[in-house]
Amino acid sequence: MREVKRSFQGQAAVLPVEADGQWGRLHPGAGGRGLRPEDCGLGGWPHRALGQQGACWVAGGLGVWLSSLLCSLQSSLAGAPAPSLQEGSDSGLSESEESVFSGLEDSGSDSSEDDPAEEEEEVSSDEGHGGPEKTAGQQAATPSPSTEVARAQGCEEYAVDSSDEEDIRNTVGNVPLEWYDNFPHVGYDLDGRRIYKPLRTRDELDQFLDKMDNPDYWRTVQDRMTGHDVRLTDEQVALVRRLQRGQFGDVSFDPYEPAVDFFSGDLMIHPVTNRPADKRSFIPSLVEKEKVSRMVHAIKMGWIQPRRPREHSPSFYDLWAQEDPDAVLGRHKMHVPAPKLALPGHAESYNPPPEYLPSEEERLAWEQQEPGERKLNFLPRKFPSLRAVPAYGRFIQERFERYLDLYLCPRSQMRVYKGHSALIRCLSVSPEGQWLASGSDDGSVRLWEVATARCMRTVPVGGVVRSIAWNPHPTICLVAVAVEDSVLLLNPALGDRLAVGGTDQLLSAFVAPEEPAEQPARWLEASEEERREGLRLRICHGKPVTQVIWHGRGDYMAVVLAAAGHTQVLIHQLSRRRSQSPFRRSHGQVQRVAFHPVRPFLLVASQRSVRVYHLLRQELTKKLRPNCKWVSSLAVHPAGDNIICGSYDSKLVWFDLDLSCEPYRVLRHHRKALRAVAFHTRYPLFASGSDDGSVIVCHGMVYNDLLQNPLLVPVKVLRGHTLTRDLGVLDVAFHPTQPWIFSSGADGTVRLFT
Repeated sequence: MREVKRSFQGQAAVLPVEADGQWGRLHPGAGGRGLRPEDCGLGGWPHRALGQQGACWVAGGLGVWLSSLLCSLQSSLAGAPAPSLQEGSDSGLSESEESVFSGLEDSGSDSSEDDPAEEEEEVSSDEGHGGPEKTAGQQAATPSPSTEVARAQGCEEYAVDSSDEEDIRNTVGNVPLEWYDNFPHVGYDLDGRRIYKPLRTRDELDQFLDKMDNPDYWRTVQDRMTGHDVRLTDEQVALVRRLQRGQFGDVSFDPYEPAVDFFSGDLMIHPVTNRPADKRSFIPSLVEKEKVSRMVHAIKMGWIQPRRPREHSPSFYDLWAQEDPDAVLGRHKMHVPAPKLALPGHAESYNPPPEYLPSEEERLAWEQQEPGERKLNFLPRKFPSLRAVPAYGRFIQERFERYLDLYLCPRSQMRVYKGHSALIRCLSVSPEGQWLASGSDDGSVRLWEVATARCMRTVPVGGVVRSIAWNPHPTICLVAVAVEDSVLLLNPALGDRLAVGGTDQLLSAFVAPEEPAEQPARWLEASEEERREGLRLRICHGKPVTQVIWHGRGDYMAVVLAAAGHTQVLIHQLSRRRSQSPFRRSHGQVQRVAFHPVRPFLLVASQRSVRVYHLLRQELTKKLRPNCKWVSSLAVHPAGDNIICGSYDSKLVWFDLDLSCEPYRVLRHHRKALRAVAFHTRYPLFASGSDDGSVIVCHGMVYNDLLQNPLLVPVKVLRGHTLTRDLGVLDVAFHPTQPWIFSSGADGTVRLFT
C-alpha cells in the first residue's frame, strides 16, 4: 500500500486506518465537522480509500462519525510507524487484496518509492491540495497570503504535467485474456512488473451522468487488453459505418471493375508451331500394331461391344429442388416486393366533389409555391363527362425532355492496346486516323491499327522514347521519335503505298550543298540495316530531347532540348535539312512548344509563363501568365484564338488570346498533377490526363461572335488506367475525325474511349 502524506495544520500527519483487514491512509479531519471531500483523494466525489468493502463515502453524519474515529486514533497512533508497501512487504497480502490498492497506474510503484524526488513532488502536491485547515472552535477569517499561494501552486501543479508518462501498454502477447479472469492483473510491462486491472467504481448513475456530459460517449469503447476507454477516431467511425451498411472496408476498392478479356476469340490462320514432324510420326509402331491386334481379337470374340447412340432428349430439372426452405438466405426469404402505387383519390377524378375543388386564393397560393413544396402536383378540375377531359398538356414537352436526356447522355466504350512492357510516355495518331504510334520506356515504338487494336510493327530504337509525332501532311508517311539526344525519322510503311513510296523519293531527292553551313544539329543518313527497320534519317543534338512537334504543313519541326541557354528550342526544315535556333537569349527552362495552326506564331511555355513569338517579324507578340507553379503541357485550339495549359499543381488554365493575358477560366477537376492536354480538331471538345488515373473530357464551345465568351462544360470522367509508381495517365490524343480519345498510362497500356 502506498503512503499518502498530507498537511494538517502545518504538520504532516499519516494515519493508518484498518477496514476489513486492510490498511488505508487518511487525514484527521477537523473535529466535529467530518472530513472534507478533498481529503478523500477526489474533489467533490466519494473515494473508496478503505478498500472495496470499507468504502469511505464522506457526506452528512457519516463524516461526523469518521472524524470522531480519526480523532480517537490520532493520539494512539500518532507516534506509531505507518506500515508501507516496500519491496517484499506485500507477502502478507493475497493477490485479490493487492488488487484493491493497485490500479492500472500502480505498475511502477515499486521503483517510485525509492526515488526521493517523486516523494517530494507527492508531498508538495498534497500540501497544495490540502492546505491548512481550521478547527470547529476557530472563527472564519480572511485567508492568509501563504494559504492563497499554496492553493495557487496546487492548481498550477496539476494544470501542467511535465513528467514522462509511463508505458502502460499490455505486453502479455498473443495470449487469451480469459486466462487472467481470476487474477488481479492483465499482463506485465516492459520491466516485468504486473499491470493491474483498473478499478471499476462507477455505478449506473455515474455511467448515466458520463453519458449525458461526455459528447464523445457514443464513440467510446473499452479496450479488453488494457481495460481503458478508447475514443474512436473519425476514420474508425467511418469504417464501422461502412461495415454496418454492408460495404467494403477499403474506400478505394471498386467491386465493379471492368472485366478484361485475356484470351482472343479470333480464329488464326497460322499454326502455333512450324516444327517439322518427327520420324516416328510416319513409321508404323510395333507396340501400336500389337495393341490394335488385341483389340480386333476382342471385338471378334464379342468382348468389346459398340457404343449405343444416345438419345438427345431434353432434360428438365427443378433448379431449387435442393434448396433448404428454412434457410435464412433462402430465395423466398430474401424476396422484396415492389412498392405499390397509391390508389387515385377523389381529387384525381374528372368530376370531384365540390370540397376538393380549390378556390381562387388556393389556386394563386399553389402557383406561387415551389414544385417540391406542393401537396399535389396538379390542380383538381371538374368536367361534365369523361369525353370532355382534354389530353395531357405536358405530353410533348416531357417527351422532348426525355429524348434530349437520351441524346446528351454521354456513353463510352473502352478498347485496350497491350504490348509494351514499361510505361508509355507518348502517342500520336496518323492524319487519316487509321494508325496509332506509341513510345515506351522499354526502348521500342509500336504501330497499332486503331480499328482492331492489333500491333502492326515494332521498331526497336535502343532508348527511352520521350516524344513521338506523326507528320500531319496526308501525303507524307513519317513519324518523328525523340530518343535520348536524337530525333529519328521513321517510315512506318503503313497505309497507301503511293504515300510510302513518295516519302522515300522526297527524302532521296535531297542534294547536299558543296559547302555545308554550320548548324546546331547534324543530319545523318540511316544505314542499310536501319533502313530495313524503317529508319530514314537521324538528327543528332548534343543534349537530350524532351519534345518534338510538327508544323501543320509537315515541312518544319520544332524540338525542345533539356539544357540551359538560348539553344533550348530548335527548328528543323525537312526539305532542306537545315536547323536553326530562333532565340538569342533564354527566359527560363522551356517545358513545351506549339505552332499556331493559322498564323506564323510559335508558342513557348516555360515554368511560369507562356510567350507568343511572331516568326516572320522575329519579335515577342504576347506574354501569358497562367498563375500556376509549373506548366506541364500546352495545346492550341484549331481556330488559334484560345489555348489551354496544364500544370503540375492540378490546374487547367484556359486563355482567350483576344480577351486578356490573364486566364479566362481555371479548372480544378483533377486531384493530382496534369500530364497532358489536347483539343479535338473538329468537335468542340478538349481533354486532360492526370496522375490520378483519370481523363476528363470537357465541352469547349468557341463562338464566332467576338462579344460572346467561350462555353466550358465538363462532360465525362474516363477511368481505366491503374496507378503505377504514383503515375497515371501520361499522354492523351484525340482521333482526327471521330469523337474518340486515346490515352497512354504508366501501366503499359494504351486505351481508346469511344
